[in-house]
Amino acid sequence: MRALVFSRTAGYRHESIPAGVAALTELGPAAGLAVESTEDGGAFTAAALRAHAVVVFLNTSGEVLDDTQRAALEAYVRAGGGFVGVHCAAATEPRWPFFRRLVGAAFADHPDIQPARIRVVDRSHPATAHLGPAWERTDEWYNFDARPPPGVRVLLRVDEASYTGGTMGDDHPVAWCHDEAGGRAFYTALGHTVESYAEAPLRAHLLGALAWAASGRPAG
Repeated sequence: MRALVFSRTAGYRHESIPAGVAALTELGPAAGLAVESTEDGGAFTAAALRAHAVVVFLNTSGEVLDDTQRAALEAYVRAGGGFVGVHCAAATEPRWPFFRRLVGAAFADHPDIQPARIRVVDRSHPATAHLGPAWERTDEWYNFDARPPPGVRVLLRVDEASYTGGTMGDDHPVAWCHDEAGGRAFYTALGHTVESYAEAPLRAHLLGALAWAASGRPAG
């Protein structure tokens, strides 16, 4: 099986993108995935996507696909393809309703990078099974324009009492997953900093996300 890591930006560009690409490339084999990376929207064709079990939007931003490429991605998901969005994927394709449903929520704003405490609310998922009840780490803590809709499985919440600048209250999700239109979709708001991608718990989080999203892809 193969994974496609897409990191094109049409807005803010994270300096952590190369570290994220390297980490996902290293992690892929543990999930049974050979990883390709690109910033070329031309990779989004029906024929090209058919070869991949999962597509990762790694710190993408702004409008990164044209209408033909959007149609190819939507068809891929509807045919059972997996999707993983990392951090700034929530600030990508803001005018495309299907992509918003795929990610589950849209970026609103964020405070300064700072330490915070994550509450692990679901430890039965491959992306969280390695964690204890709480996870202390430093990141850029996104506020979203709304919570994910009903039916989305929230895995991690950030404790707003542990940092400053949160606007979502006690129920502030930062990682979740769901089935969407026939495929599997996973989103994590973690992964702003370069250092994130060297952290063993974050790498295990991403590995579990890859494996889970890819497992919904039909064989053939």
